[in-house]
Amino acid sequence: VQLQASGGGLVQPGGSLTLSCVASGDILYTYCMGWFRQTPGKEREFVAAVTRSGRSSHVANSVRGRFSISRDNAKNTVYLHMNSLKPEDTAVYYCAAEPTEGDDTFLDAPEVYGYWGQGTLVTVSS
Repeated sequence: VQLQASGGGLVQPGGSLTLSCVASGDILYTYCMGWFRQTPGKEREFVAAVTRSGRSSHVANSVRGRFSISRDNAKNTVYLHMNSLKPEDTAVYYCAAEPTEGDDTFLDAPEVYGYWGQGTLVTVSS
């Protein structure tokens, strides 16, 4: 599967952005989908994931209450909705995919994801 992330950009603190990740080459509904972020010199950090069924999603403590993840399997697309953005949210955001056996299997470790998009830069600054 190939992943194409988009939607990054410059936003003021307190603003909102929605990132999109479009998958091609395979059927998305067999994959758990995740979003990660990375800043220079730091390891890739889990942000959010949604199970292949879409019935369950998980977000990191650092973004809980501000970010959410959703998916539209008919469009082969997963979204990261980001609200109340803070300067510390500045990072390159990556979408990732990994096929799972169960409909509600949740993955939050970057090393278990086998497919990655190219990343989209989000800059939160006034």
